[in-house]
Amino acid sequence: MFRKFLILISFVSLCFQAKGQEFSIIDKKAIKYFEEGNAFLQRKQLPEAKEKYQAAYERSTDFYEAYLKHAQVLLSSGMLEEALRVTKKGQSRIPIKANDFFKGKLAWIESQIYLAQGKFQLALDTFDANRLFLDEDFVKSADYLEKLQQFEIIAEGIKNPISISKNRLPGPLNQFKLQYFPVLTADGKRLFFTKRDGMSAKLDEDIYFSDHDGETWSSPESISELINTRFNEGTCTISADGNLLIFTSCNTPASHGSCDLYITARVDGLWQSPVNMGRNVNTRFWESQPSLSADGSLLFFSSNRPEGEGGIDIWVSERLDDGAWSKAKNLGPNINTKKDEVSPFIFFNNTVLFFASDGHPGFGAKDIYRSSIGRTGFGKPSNMGFPINDQKDQLALFITAQKDFAYYTENSYYQGKVDSSFLYRFEFPEEIDLGHKLIVTRGKVINEETGEAVEAILSLVDLERDSTMYSFKSDGKDGAFTMIYPDKEKTGLYVEKQGYMPKIYNVDRDSLRNKVGFQILLEPIASGKHFIFENIFFDFDKSILKKASISSLKKLKKFLLAHPEVNLLIVGHTDNIGDSEYNSELSLRRAESVKEYLLKEGISATRLKIEGRGSTEPIQSNDTEENRALNRRIEVFIL
Repeated sequence: MFRKFLILISFVSLCFQAKGQEFSIIDKKAIKYFEEGNAFLQRKQLPEAKEKYQAAYERSTDFYEAYLKHAQVLLSSGMLEEALRVTKKGQSRIPIKANDFFKGKLAWIESQIYLAQGKFQLALDTFDANRLFLDEDFVKSADYLEKLQQFEIIAEGIKNPISISKNRLPGPLNQFKLQYFPVLTADGKRLFFTKRDGMSAKLDEDIYFSDHDGETWSSPESISELINTRFNEGTCTISADGNLLIFTSCNTPASHGSCDLYITARVDGLWQSPVNMGRNVNTRFWESQPSLSADGSLLFFSSNRPEGEGGIDIWVSERLDDGAWSKAKNLGPNINTKKDEVSPFIFFNNTVLFFASDGHPGFGAKDIYRSSIGRTGFGKPSNMGFPINDQKDQLALFITAQKDFAYYTENSYYQGKVDSSFLYRFEFPEEIDLGHKLIVTRGKVINEETGEAVEAILSLVDLERDSTMYSFKSDGKDGAFTMIYPDKEKTGLYVEKQGYMPKIYNVDRDSLRNKVGFQILLEPIASGKHFIFENIFFDFDKSILKKASISSLKKLKKFLLAHPEVNLLIVGHTDNIGDSEYNSELSLRRAESVKEYLLKEGISATRLKIEGRGSTEPIQSNDTEENRALNRRIEVFIL
């Protein structure tokens, strides 16, 4: 708040520079009151300063500088109605067709008051009606040009508003004095937030959660005694499956600075003791407001460390193969400015970043922006528009994976200061493009022979690009998992566990989008066991492997390296179109192509055998093209 106060005061300083040290009056007593007000202002004694400015213009009713300073201090203190009354009083004392300088300056402050009140049209009208009265030097200043850009954004925003309805979340939520920074699991069933009982620094911050049963929210509960301590814990982020939590904790014995990021995992349904994320992420400065990508591979957060672009910046750290986190990197000048960029949120598709900033052109306070990742990093941010953004600070936006709702925090103010905060949401506008629709599926991984839960790794792969989009673990206690994937073609699902046969799916062909209570049965490795080697693609009547087959081939290589005692029989199959002898030969050549890939990757020929069985063993009738496609396959048997 004080930083904003200094900026606003500097505006008035600019105004007076044009007049030098002269005043609009000669009354020495009034001038003395004014100068005493300036002295109190320098010492940050605002009540005393306001009293002196008021005394100055009450003694000399045409002392316009005193009206300006008094109104400005009231504005920067959040006393908007009082500031407007003083401004109007000063304007009423200006003679008609006289003193355009003060007419322009008082109108300028009036427009700023309307901006702070969210009365955007009044602000625009006041500015337009009085802009010709503004001092020539002032209109050339960087401050003026920045405000002019703000007016242009506001004019466009209120002309083309986004249709949303903001709603406060119902009880038993919002029962505390302060609740903020909402985050949800990918299925939208569990909400986490930071809870605090008041503004006093002595009051503790903790992480709470509430569950949604489809109709109502449960009474909020503390997340865990291992996480919530006598220190401050809050502003958390959670992986899409709800099993990895990163949160902020301040002034703990293990901290490197004032506030650090800590990480904990949920194992067999229980949260483990949190661990400081280390010096690659934390510094002796302030780190907070984390946002974890859906697959848990990237961590975005805010920090005021000095080697950034300025103020508070957004940084990113990557989770390495060994589970450690890379040295955090600044997101650079496309995202970060000389001012503050805070509360990052990476959407579930890992390609769109949302954040709040008062450094990019916007509606005046901290606005929400979005930026999409490209080949060289995140692109130029775009303002989310009105009324998502308005005259207040916008913070902590969270959009559900299904893009149905956006959750956020809204503050209530008393005399310009935050008095309380509550959790809100609105239906996310369809016109804001976030890429492919995301689908969330919940299920379990089970040992087919014993019915016991299996802690397996599930990987969703873009087959065209041979890139893993998301990777999750099923819970070792009950086998449960939450899977998130884009509504796009050519996506593969791989389920792996040491000692078990891999399970390979094609999201389209196996209709995973329509699965309810998706149960994956894994078989322990044993001689004679087999699996369909999905996502191996050949052109019609060809035996050359297509590029989209690479992901599956890599998974088979990984399986063989992890199980050196296993030998394979690779079997090719075709549909029943064509000569049976030719089909048998074609299926053998396709099996040979798989074998050749593995040999080039260093797998011993002694571990691999092949067969071509043509069209003799269909798994579907050959009556439709869809069924024939299922019959054209590669199977892998354990020898």
